[in-house]
Amino acid sequence: MTLTAKLISGIGFTPATSEDERHGLLGYVTCTFADLLLLDGLTLRVTAAGRHTLSFPSRTDGQGNRHPYFRPQDDRARRIIEGAVFRALGIPPEVKP
Repeated sequence: MTLTAKLISGIGFTPATSEDERHGLLGYVTCTFADLLLLDGLTLRVTAAGRHTLSFPSRTDGQGNRHPYFRPQDDRARRIIEGAVFRALGIPPEVKP
């Protein structure tokens, strides 16, 4: 069994509006992580370079600083989480032009 084999279950996806899609937002993801934690409010986006990516929800304080509710610990963790979510959604990490 690989590390990401059972990281994501119970995946849900809500598509973005056509207007949002024109700006790179594809939709919203909800999933269960490691059968322990419900992750809600993830956004699936396409970068200018054509790569799928996830954004994690955050709040903005009175000074304009962003504070994530949850986020990957580092870039390696981000790649593992994104890979598991993308596989669960059945999408490739790269967008075909």
